Amino acid sequence: MTDRLDLAAMLQPLVQSLIAAEQPVLAAHGISMWGYAVLTALADTAVRTQAALAEAIGADKTRIISTLDRLQDAGLITRDPDPRDRRARILAITAEGALLHRSVRTAIQAGEDRLLDRLPPADRATFLCAVQTLARLPRDS
Repeated sequence: MTDRLDLAAMLQPLVQSLIAAEQPVLAAHGISMWGYAVLTALADTAVRTQAALAEAIGADKTRIISTLDRLQDAGLITRDPDPRDRRARILAITAEGALLHRSVRTAIQAGEDRLLDRLPPADRATFLCAVQTLARLPRDS
């Protein structure tokens, strides 16, 4: 046993601070946190079903329907019938959605850079590498 706090106890204040810093950026771009999560998930690849998308972003599949409706109404995503299964919808980001996503991500990461600038360069690189490695782990690990 060590005298350090658990990871969740150490990371929780940082995560809360990061989320609070993102809110004005998201509001300025007219998008919700869930909307940004959806655009992020779709930025690299289309998703075959709303259930798969919900699982990918850690959301309840019934909860994200209104978010998907708003994103589709704004022209940021498409939901087209899957030719292999007409009950399923293929979700994809539009060019306008990709542009908005890049703009939001750039603004968010500029704020993160100001925070990360408090670390020596080697510590910053190590921290980012460690977070990226841990973020890629399966959720049940």
